[in-house]
Amino acid sequence: MNEPLHPSSLGEILDRTAQLYRSRFLLLLGISFLPTGVVLALACVLGAVIAWWSVVGAGSVSETAGYVLVAVFAVVAVLVMLPILLAATALSMAAMSHAVSRVYLGEATTIRDAYRSVWLRGWRYLWLCVLEGLLIGVAPVAVWTLVLALTAGLAALATKAGMGGIAGGALFGLLVFLMVVVLIGYFIWMGLRLSLAFPACVVEQIGAWPAIKRSSHLSKGTKGRIFVLFLLGTVLNWLLSMGIILPLTIVLALLPGMGDTQHAQTAQIVLTIIIYGASFLVQTLVQPVYGIALVLFYYDQRIRMEGFDIEWMMQKAGLAPAPPARLSVESQLDGKPASEISGELR
Repeated sequence: MNEPLHPSSLGEILDRTAQLYRSRFLLLLGISFLPTGVVLALACVLGAVIAWWSVVGAGSVSETAGYVLVAVFAVVAVLVMLPILLAATALSMAAMSHAVSRVYLGEATTIRDAYRSVWLRGWRYLWLCVLEGLLIGVAPVAVWTLVLALTAGLAALATKAGMGGIAGGALFGLLVFLMVVVLIGYFIWMGLRLSLAFPACVVEQIGAWPAIKRSSHLSKGTKGRIFVLFLLGTVLNWLLSMGIILPLTIVLALLPGMGDTQHAQTAQIVLTIIIYGASFLVQTLVQPVYGIALVLFYYDQRIRMEGFDIEWMMQKAGLAPAPPARLSVESQLDGKPASEISGELR
């Protein structure tokens, strides 16, 4: 991007997101394919194991042993697949932030360069992804479960003491409804507050927890605009899914013989594959939209709050030194120590 940096409205950010996506479609699509490809590969492995168990394994053991083996397999699958999926997601988000940042500042990059630049700090991005999950999902759900259990216990004690009835049940239902509303509100608020953590962590080369605090600071005053972005992304996701699933479902229903009972099971399997395949494809297509827009929001907030546009113009004109974090990244990619490059610049 060669146009001067300046504060942007929501419409300008969305328009620039579309422009960057069109101009760098293959680059961004290739970066976003990693987590989707990992999910697809894991789903294929899991499906193959389940199919083998249904045909061969289930008949070779007793019913009780079968339930035990299924439970053990489910636990092992979660323990193995979840870290792999988290690592792929974290690397993809970091590589996306790196690539969009380079393109936004008028520099060239490739899929390989994007992943190579974030690979050296992969544990940092994985930890950031875990922290976001804990703050957005795990912690509030744990608190909500505890409060729900205490509320249910109090309701049971009230019923045992003769203070229950319709009024007590209605009060318990109202409390549960309010807790669900509060929980959803917390999810949205915390998700918006942490939405700029990955761009901050990648661009500024800071740790996971400092990136969380940095995102909390930079997101002030722009949470509403980011919420509109996620709302539009959800609508786009739904439209693309329906645009792929509905025509294929209609074609499948019109095929000769698909209305017979004999082919009902086959049609159901094909439809399930279509739905899952469409969800993977749509996820791959929509994910770059979030990655581009969040980096643009990150730079827009830095321009508004810190005067980054002036700082960048001074750096381009040679009136200010490059940031230490950026120098450190480039030195690792070039295979030179930071001190050597710093001495060359002096």
